[in-house]
Amino acid sequence: MKQLNKLTQSNSIFVLIQFFFVLTSSLFGQIDTSKVDYSNPNNWAVLPDHYPKELETFGLKRLNDSIDVFYVYPTLLTDKKDERWNVEMTDSIQHEKVLKGAIQFQASAFTEVGAVYSPYYRQAHLRAYYELENGGKEALLFAYEDVKSAFDYYLKNYNNGRGIILVGHSQGSTHLGFILRDFFDNQPLQKQLIAAYIPGIGFDKDQFNTIQLMIEPNAIGGFVTWNTFKRKIDNESFKFYKNKACINPVTWDTTSFAPRETHKGFLFSNSKLYEQSFETHLGNGIIWISTPHFPFRYLAFTMKHYHVGDINLFWEDIHQNALLRSKKYIEG
Repeated sequence: MKQLNKLTQSNSIFVLIQFFFVLTSSLFGQIDTSKVDYSNPNNWAVLPDHYPKELETFGLKRLNDSIDVFYVYPTLLTDKKDERWNVEMTDSIQHEKVLKGAIQFQASAFTEVGAVYSPYYRQAHLRAYYELENGGKEALLFAYEDVKSAFDYYLKNYNNGRGIILVGHSQGSTHLGFILRDFFDNQPLQKQLIAAYIPGIGFDKDQFNTIQLMIEPNAIGGFVTWNTFKRKIDNESFKFYKNKACINPVTWDTTSFAPRETHKGFLFSNSKLYEQSFETHLGNGIIWISTPHFPFRYLAFTMKHYHVGDINLFWEDIHQNALLRSKKYIEG
């Protein structure tokens, strides 16, 4: 993770050199390395005129026509037996995971907020983060070129000056860190940034030059991030997030503790929302929570950490906060 953070500060020449290496590397086998055509709606998981049913959790409908949400899903290519560095754009199994996993339990928190856009991309395998010097760095940069191309197409063909909320998780947050660097940081587009919700990866507090960590619930123009752990900290994973930027995604500030009664609700895999489920504690670069109170709480004991739940554990908290920040942006 430390090396990856250095990548976010790499200059454009370095990125181009690395990308050229990607295109000529045998690491990628038979994968199609040609540029993705994002004018083709089939290369998008979500477009405003093509909302999958998974996005409309609880029947929520868009409230704002002046706000866009650009969502990049997390790593879903995780099978240790899968030797690929990157997934193909046409992989139907990956598409199923995107829609029934990431879109349904993460992007759905923003359905009311604005028009949602989510591109498919040739994401890197999970091992890329642990083998950065053995092909992982190139795999991640290759994936980013898709996300960058999709965002560039979105800006030129869809945005029309509307306010922008960026949403990602894990690898999705990694790529949005690059997007913030390449399109927003100290650039005119920063005026349209409402908020970047980028949990599940270790960002420094001063990761960007002009985009700040937001430590108030109605602040706009910056980013928020957190990394969720169990009460018993997984030290192996904790080392990636120690001393990193982190806010409390219940209070949306740096409050060290929030009681269970203040938790607004998490979305479980049965598509039900469970309120006042756990207390939150802000640690050194992480947020750790008590064992969730809900009918299936025994499942929580089997999990080593809660990384996979960084968004759906705080689904309603995020939903309401995004509406609050959007209101602030609209009102000027």
